Amino acid sequence: MKKKILFVNFGGLGDEILFLPTIISVKKEFPDSEITLALEPRSKGITSLTNIIDNTLCADIKGRGKYFELFKLLLKIWTKKFDIVISSGSNKFISIFLFLTFIRERVGYDSGKLSEILLTKAVDLNKNQYAVKMYHALASALTENVTELPQIDVERREIEPDTVLIHPGVSLLSVKKGMIKTIPAEVWAEVIVKLAQSGKKVILAGGPDDKEAIETIEKLVSPDVFTNMFGKTKNLKELAELISASETFLCSDSAPLHIAAALGVKTYVIFGSTDDKKLIPDNGRVIPVKAKCDCPLQPCLWERRQTTCESLDCLKLSADDIISIMEEK
Repeated sequence: MKKKILFVNFGGLGDEILFLPTIISVKKEFPDSEITLALEPRSKGITSLTNIIDNTLCADIKGRGKYFELFKLLLKIWTKKFDIVISSGSNKFISIFLFLTFIRERVGYDSGKLSEILLTKAVDLNKNQYAVKMYHALASALTENVTELPQIDVERREIEPDTVLIHPGVSLLSVKKGMIKTIPAEVWAEVIVKLAQSGKKVILAGGPDDKEAIETIEKLVSPDVFTNMFGKTKNLKELAELISASETFLCSDSAPLHIAAALGVKTYVIFGSTDDKKLIPDNGRVIPVKAKCDCPLQPCLWERRQTTCESLDCLKLSADDIISIMEEK
């Protein structure tokens, strides 16, 4: 019988990409199932990267009306008659929410006694690993299928030799929250110039959130030094296709990193306060670019604090530092 399966994963676009292997493995177990993903509106772009999601349900849980949004989500869920619900949330409230969906089979993380009572399958949560593996533990409650990397459904282009695609920005929401996760635009500008001088064809890309950084780069670097694709990729699918054509991808810790990892493109990622071991696969195709930093708290973001510090010693990278790491590995 065709099953209706609801996945719940609140977070940014990067989280949704990292969650894809969980959905894929469950879909392999139930190939005729109808897949619905409940997510935040800011992450709905995930549907342009995959054909596996049939429907979405949105809840803006980052706003003031968080609980009202969740209640509205419940109302929608009640009308859909799902057979299985799988949620990635680790908060103790999640097991209550899943119980209130009245869906027969409820899978989530073990957050204590309440989850053991209210969930049909409570899965151990191990945060100290690549996030794909952390999420995929939920799938293991239903299937023996294993999907190790995100898979995205885009048309891959022929790789252009000696190209370096640069995506310098991070999400505007993280910046507003005080999470500084990349180097200054001025350093990105130096990187572009030095790569071009070494004979590389440099391409610059970005979305609306990257406008400020890219405008700074445009002021500092002559337009004949690089190919400017800012604003020319209209959606994530087009960005993914552009990434697929690049010999090398250089970016910040943001959603495009996970797109590149899914495509298998050689990728270098600027990391500062976040833990690269939890965000990139250990396959040699995605390489962290980190400053030599003696900060005892590094990596601190999310694990120890919710915003970055003012000194940002972990992001004190020069253009030469970045390029030397790219040349070494």
